[in-house]
Amino acid sequence: QVELVESGGGSVQAGGSLKLSCAASGYTGSSNIMGWFRQAPGKQREGVAAIYLGGGATHYADSVKGRFTISQDNAENTIYLQMNSLKPEDTGIYYCTAHTIDPDPLRYSSTWGFWGQGTQVTVSS
Repeated sequence: QVELVESGGGSVQAGGSLKLSCAASGYTGSSNIMGWFRQAPGKQREGVAAIYLGGGATHYADSVKGRFTISQDNAENTIYLQMNSLKPEDTGIYYCTAHTIDPDPLRYSSTWGFWGQGTQVTVSS
């Protein structure tokens, strides 16, 4: 059974930084992929970043490129999302997710198999 547990959300002023963590249990394998999606009030869930656990290849949404960095700690089965230069439009619930076979992993949230409970990120102007 796969379990994903996020932590690290909070409130910050625009221009600030936050780092999210997602600890995974029951999900191992070099071909596996994990990622982050977010959902703002009244909006659809959107892909933010993803990382292939074997080779470390990454994907980013255009809106976060150059500001966010996804990384992994294989020994701890944990992924991270370092968020810098945060903007009010980054506000939302951030969800950790695991396992998709979609070659464009940030395109559809429905292609992912496992989800965490989410952590709130609030950026004030």
